[in-house]
Amino acid sequence: MNRLIAATLCVVTAPALAQADPQDATTYPCDDATRADVIAEPWEQNTATYADGRVRVTLLDYIEPAGAAMKLLILSPPHDEIGRRQCRIVGVPDRQGFYGIDFAKRQAEYDPATGLTLTIPVRQYPTENDQGEDDGWFQLGITIDQKTGDIALQEVR
Repeated sequence: MNRLIAATLCVVTAPALAQADPQDATTYPCDDATRADVIAEPWEQNTATYADGRVRVTLLDYIEPAGAAMKLLILSPPHDEIGRRQCRIVGVPDRQGFYGIDFAKRQAEYDPATGLTLTIPVRQYPTENDQGEDDGWFQLGITIDQKTGDIALQEVR
């Protein structure tokens, strides 16, 4: 658990709310401004490990800005010179988050050619054009290549 707390000390605080297209999901490195208190509670339900513990994915809830407060933290190989895994945040441009992430509905698949792929329902901030409760939700595919450290994002249809 201490490693999880230390690792999450690499998350970035969210700036002002901005609209982004779902295809604009992005990753960026964790930094030293991270706080462990943004791990969504309860921790046991909002963090998962894969690849025999080498990959950890954690739901983060910054609370504010309310329309873009949810992000994902990914710890994965490769390791740096002192043994730490790379730490990346999944959000949208300008270091914004999502309006919602349904972490409980995530799915994982492994393909030796491409790596670990997680599919997670995420939601953008609703607009006046949204109709019904499913509007704004889409499946975000996150492919983590443990050999190279590359993390690819795509909307899954």
